[in-house]
Amino acid sequence: MPATPRRVGLFVTCLVDLFRPTVGFAAVALLERAGCEVVVPRAQVCCGQPAYNSGDRADTKAIARNVIDAFEPFDATVAPSGSCAGMIKRHYPALFAGDPVWEPRAQRLAARSFELVSFLTDECGVESVDARHEGTVTYHDSCSSLRELGVRAQPRRLLQSVDGLELNELAAPDVCCGFGGTFCVKYPDISGRMVADKAKDIAATGADTVLAGDMGCLLNIAGRLSREGSDVKARHVAEVLAGMADRPAIGAPARGR
Repeated sequence: MPATPRRVGLFVTCLVDLFRPTVGFAAVALLERAGCEVVVPRAQVCCGQPAYNSGDRADTKAIARNVIDAFEPFDATVAPSGSCAGMIKRHYPALFAGDPVWEPRAQRLAARSFELVSFLTDECGVESVDARHEGTVTYHDSCSSLRELGVRAQPRRLLQSVDGLELNELAAPDVCCGFGGTFCVKYPDISGRMVADKAKDIAATGADTVLAGDMGCLLNIAGRLSREGSDVKARHVAEVLAGMADRPAIGAPARGR
């Protein structure tokens, strides 16, 4: 089993913080069960991806410097999001290319930054989880997790250990849902068609829940399913792996409302 980096900085992400805090609690639970000490730096902000994708390099660098300062003290930086983890791991070093001070700092942080589920399996040696989920699920591979970080087998491996869970694969699990951060704002018609196709693919599996590792994808998919009147629920994979899937699904009204 690989040596576990004991002190982990949790990069919560904007969407988890604002729309689905349960995912953050699930991430903490999973990391602690893997033997990690988890710290959530209060100084953390956005990873800078929206500014970066919009071509605003000056603001992206200012944001990235804040993130680097906040997470340098930890053995590992872990995010329940492939897009945020991918931004830090793949784009920060290039962002500061040629800067004698910030490029090496960005490279060091990038080398210690991971997406949550891949960190659990690949770095901590987690092979199974103690969780139960009654029902049939399907799994959507987010573009950043799959293409930037190589996350595909890891979530499926842990889902196989969840009691009561049946996994029905999508016909095209690796096809983009159409969110793409600012892409869905710039090209709403294309984005709408893409998520409509994704909703059809989900329905064809017969699953009652769709899982993913990125909140952006889940919010986009949940919104489309809701508009179509579908009963399929959307959840972050960490919620199921941590046994916290008894909360209202993403996009569902909170209890008591």
